[in-house]
Amino acid sequence: MASPRSCFRGLQKNTSHVALVLVSVLLLSSARLSVAGRSLLELYKPPASALLTYHNGAVLQGRIPVSILWYGRFTPAQKAVVTDFLQSLTTASPTTPSPSVSQWWNTINQLYLSKARTRGNGARSGGGSAQVALVGQTTDEGCSLGKRLTLAQLPRLAARAGTKKGGIALVLTAQDVAVDGFCMSRCGLHGSDARAGTAYIWVGNSATQCPGQCAWPFHQPLYGPQTPALVPPSGDVGVDGMVINIASMVAGTVTNPFRDGFYQGDKDAPLEAATACTGVYGSGAYPGFAGNLAVDRTSGASYNANGANGRKYLLPALFDPATSTCSTLV
Repeated sequence: MASPRSCFRGLQKNTSHVALVLVSVLLLSSARLSVAGRSLLELYKPPASALLTYHNGAVLQGRIPVSILWYGRFTPAQKAVVTDFLQSLTTASPTTPSPSVSQWWNTINQLYLSKARTRGNGARSGGGSAQVALVGQTTDEGCSLGKRLTLAQLPRLAARAGTKKGGIALVLTAQDVAVDGFCMSRCGLHGSDARAGTAYIWVGNSATQCPGQCAWPFHQPLYGPQTPALVPPSGDVGVDGMVINIASMVAGTVTNPFRDGFYQGDKDAPLEAATACTGVYGSGAYPGFAGNLAVDRTSGASYNANGANGRKYLLPALFDPATSTCSTLV
């Protein structure tokens, strides 16, 4: 009769053997699942509706006249930040360091406008590129329609800017003006009148309403990782946040002005050239981290593009339909 100790040793040996077999089986199964999963991912091809593609519609090309309506109170310094940005889009100075705002704009020309078909229906056509020209500014400091605006009122305000055919009206609302959906589901939007061949953009100043949502990364976000806010290039969180959203909306407007150009998903709630890369500003970006950016040695401000009059700006990444990646300047 075997002793209890020898029985225990035998049991221990058998148990070790069984455990080794189980581990081997689990590792083998895991490897097979991994290979199978990888094979499925490699074979998977998303439907066309899940890709940002060209839908054969019109885009805005050639000279694009832009008119601004300042709704509410903006200081001269705030206005200068925005107008210098617009002028920087296609007016490149030989002395402007790289990367520049005009290089960002040229990415839109290369990735989108050069790929679009030449056609009429109100949009300027031909040439495969676009040049923004600031042609006028109007001010409604007294907020004639009140300080709570509906979306239906935005086209009326845009009309006051005196938009020309093939052009864009830019409606900018001050920090004490509320707009339906602002801070809840949007920081700005763009629309159009296909018959008139005009488009409009609205962007609000979020400084006192929702800087964590519409001026990130210059303010800590409402949700998610609470990383330190970056220093805005102009020193004004609200206005530098507006520039980010203006850039995003201008990119969407020229590439998808009438809801049949470049977009992904539902045409009534599309992802577009810049909104498909929300939160990405530099290489290595991930949720809560804007990416690797340039930092001004004097002010400590973060930026990724140089502009007119020595300005520095933070601009959104642009989606590259050919590679399905976000293209950044830095």
